[in-house]
Amino acid sequence: MVLKWHTLIPALTKKERRLVYVYIPDEAEWESDARYPVLYMFDGHNVFFDADATYGKSWGMKEYLEENHVPLIVVGVDCNHHPDNGRLSEYSPYSFSDPRFGTVTGRGKLYMDWLTGTLKPMIDARYPTIPDRDHTWIAGSSMGGLMSLYAAGAYNRFFSRAAALSPSVWVNGKKLRKLLRTADIGEDTVIYMDYGSREMRHHDGMAAEFAATVQTLMERGIWVNARIVPNGDHCEACWEEQIPFFMETLFYERN
Repeated sequence: MVLKWHTLIPALTKKERRLVYVYIPDEAEWESDARYPVLYMFDGHNVFFDADATYGKSWGMKEYLEENHVPLIVVGVDCNHHPDNGRLSEYSPYSFSDPRFGTVTGRGKLYMDWLTGTLKPMIDARYPTIPDRDHTWIAGSSMGGLMSLYAAGAYNRFFSRAAALSPSVWVNGKKLRKLLRTADIGEDTVIYMDYGSREMRHHDGMAAEFAATVQTLMERGIWVNARIVPNGDHCEACWEEQIPFFMETLFYERN
């Protein structure tokens, strides 16, 4: 089942209400002692329901979790839909300039401070979670994929595993790689990364940026599963097809 409720992110959108989606396995209703890992996901409006998705197509995560009886709580939060690059600003740890978007102020740290300092304690208090780092994961696509990599580095004390689908490492790959080289990252950290073969042409040098990020992770001794998706593109339909791949990585050595 997926529960929906509203919350605030005062540091980012003040009193504007933001929708939170929480998937809980149905079995939790009758197994009162059951506890579950938690996967936090960016762009929560695109995760579960086509009716809520920006382009009318979601990841179909609810169906996948139910059909495969995945013992996992999934939490997604609606992104910032403000037309003045609200989502880009909120989902970027670094300020950047781009011909298409102009200058974007990176407020990703503010978002992650809220997620780890406010949202996570709220989720752990309300639902049957296993709250420790070992069972707390994070995932996203595009800018959400960039934020997942950032979280795995800068907030590794909270997240042991991350899935970054089509991560926007073009934003500031050098700063991201510096973070991943220098951050205090646990040796048990696991990261899944992928990129669609068709979307490589969307940004200059993406193959090199993707490869350099993977190399940085490997040099740190991080367990990384990296894929180029054959004929993969930058869309929810493609990311839905990757769910079995990144779920297998997140749950690796968990069963």
